[in-house]
Order: sequence, then C-alpha cells, then structure tokens
Amino acid sequence: MKYKLPIIFLLAFINCFSQPFSKTWKDLNYAGDSLIYHRLDIYLPKVEKQNYPVVISIYGSAWLANNAKNADQNTLVKYLLEAGFAVVTPNHRSSKDAIFPAQINDIKAAIRFVRANASLYQIDTSFVGITGSSSGGSLAALAGTSRNVKQYTLGKVTVDIEGAVGNYLSYSSSVDAVVDWFGPTNMLVMDSCGTTKMIHNAANSPASLYVGGPIQENKELTLLASPTTYIDPTDPPFLIFHGDKDPVVPFCQSEILFNDLQKAKVPSQFVSVPNGGHGPGVHVDKYLTMMNDFFLIELEKSKAKK
Repeated sequence: MKYKLPIIFLLAFINCFSQPFSKTWKDLNYAGDSLIYHRLDIYLPKVEKQNYPVVISIYGSAWLANNAKNADQNTLVKYLLEAGFAVVTPNHRSSKDAIFPAQINDIKAAIRFVRANASLYQIDTSFVGITGSSSGGSLAALAGTSRNVKQYTLGKVTVDIEGAVGNYLSYSSSVDAVVDWFGPTNMLVMDSCGTTKMIHNAANSPASLYVGGPIQENKELTLLASPTTYIDPTDPPFLIFHGDKDPVVPFCQSEILFNDLQKAKVPSQFVSVPNGGHGPGVHVDKYLTMMNDFFLIELEKSKAKK
C-alpha cells in the first residue's frame, strides 16, 4: 500500500534538512535606495537564540559583479551558520558601476546598517567579524586595516575610505576580526612578486578596471586600494588562507599581508594550503572549520574585554 504525503508537508520535510538557517531576510537595501548593488541578505543559525554575533561575508568576483551575494552559500555561509554566527551577505558596486573606493564605501555602509538595525534582526554587534574570498577577501582585509580611517592621502591622491553611503553615518564600520581568503593585498606588485596566468598590470585586468586605469600608471590610487597601505597596530586580528598553486592571485600577496601585519604586531595567522588553487582545495572542511574556530576564539576574547 502506497502512502502519499501532502505536498506542503513534503516540502517542509525536505526544507528542514536542506536549509542551514532558522530565519532569513532577503534583499534589504542598506543604502536607502532601490539599487540592486545596495542589497544584502541576513541569515540566522538553526539554533534559535535571542541574538547572535555576526560575520559579514563578501563574495569574490574580481570586482566585476554587483549581484553575487548568494555565491558562498555552500562554503563560508554554511559553515559560519553552523558555528552559531548570524551571516550578512552584501552586494556592492562593481568596477563597471564605479571605480574604487565605491566598493569599500558600500561594504562599510553595510556594516553601519547592521549596527543600526541590530535589534530588528537579532544581531549582537558587540562582535562583528568579516570574511571574503579573492576580491571579497581584499575588501574584507581593507575593512579591517582601515577600520579607524576616514580619509587617506598618498602623494596627490586622497580617497574617502569611509564614504557617505546610506542613512547611518553616525554608526561605526569597525570590525573585530578578519578572515581573508586569497585576496589581493598590495596590487602594485602582483606581477613582480609572483607568477600567475593573469597579467595584472594589463590595462584590462580586474585590478586596473577596479582603479580606473592601468595599475602601474595609477600607483597612488592602486596603493590606496590595497589593504597593506593602512596597516597599523590597532588593526583587528587576521587569519589568512592562500593556496600555493593559486593561478589567479599570486601566493605572495598573502605573504606580504602577513609579513606587514607581523611587523606592526597585529595578531595574525597565515595558512599556506598545499596544492591549493583559487578556491578549489582551499574552501574545504579543514580550512572552513579553522575559520570558524578563529572567529569563535576572537569572539570569546572580545567578551572577556567587555
């Protein structure tokens, strides 16, 4: 005898096993406009609590996508939710929409939005972590190293790192811990410090499109777009992952970031992934679990200080 489950029950049964979250809000606009690149999603863990510490997760796209906030659902987002963190996945402007510093202005606006609306979304902003891969890792690292910076000048070029996106400018965009997955960190030396399949100095490279011209002809702006420029002893703790066979972002980029953080005495760890590529071999259980452990340790340290 065959039994037929009602379709609503069947869908609920499947859903309870497939979704790693208890609650979600989709397409919240953090800038107070209607633009797709200013939307974010919020996910809460399955284990229901009054509120949750939060991690911002930034997608990688070579700064070419403005609507890829769902990119890391099965890796970074899934693991962070399992560790008990609320996860925020923001879109940001692509290099086709605007050049640097538009992208970091958007990320900082998303962080301010989360702080301003924390009670609405069950978020405890006493701890805000940030992570991302590739260009998202670069933006996460930049949010960390520039957390106390409003404007910065190199030579004749000044950039407004904080920006004025959104309606919550009185709130902080500071983050408490950073996990950078193979992000560009000093873009001016990407071709000279290592070898990849990509020529980063080319006028049509992602880095050149990001700053609005060939990086070697726009050295000051390229350095201003590089997380290493802003490193100082007040930066939050870092965990860095990079595959030693990365064909896109040279491995030396993470070495440079780690060495500069160490010189500034910023708590930092660097994990070299043997035979790791640009994601494959790196976004795996071993290292995703290390990310969770790092954020959990930093969360406990943050609680102890308060």
